[in-house]
This record gives sequence, structure tokens and C-alpha cells, in this order.
Amino acid sequence: MVKVFYEPPPYGPRTSLNRPPYGNDGGTTPRWVTRLNKMPHGRVVAGFSLGFLCVAYIPLLWIKLPYTLSPEYLAAQRAYMRYHNMNPIFGISSKQARSADA
Repeated sequence: MVKVFYEPPPYGPRTSLNRPPYGNDGGTTPRWVTRLNKMPHGRVVAGFSLGFLCVAYIPLLWIKLPYTLSPEYLAAQRAYMRYHNMNPIFGISSKQARSADA
């Protein structure tokens, strides 16, 4: 019978927080990545979320809003919904909503 000894590979996962998971990369990691890695996670997530929101808002600065958001279209939509008695309990056709629109 042959005995087999398992030896995990060097620098495997969870060996050290200072090194990459699978071997040394020779210090080619940029400094800003290392600083981000050592920052608190909440601050990093909040920063990236804020950055994404700013990038997602950029197209709204140049693109015209759709015609379905014009005041005339919304008024026609409300009139259509009232005519067909849509959502009569709490919505646009309720007594409370009709009394508010004098």
C-alpha cells in the first residue's frame, strides 16, 4: 500500500492578505488598487455607487425626455383613466382624487 501525502500549493487562497491568492505577482499591482484594498469596504462601496450614479446621470443631461412625460400627455392619460374608471378605490378615479382636481 502506497501512502499519499497531500501538500497544498504555495500561496493558496486565504494564506495572506498581503499577497494575491495564487502566487506573487512581482509588485505589479497599482498603488491605488492596494489602497482601495486596505480601505473599509463600506467607504469603497459608497464611493463606487456614487460614481456609478454620476455616470448614469450624464445621458439625462443631453437626451430629451420622452413625449410620454409631457404635461399634455399626462393630462390626457389622467382623463382616459377617469373616463374608464380605473382604480376607483384609492387611485385616480376615487372620490378623494376627483375632489382634489377642481
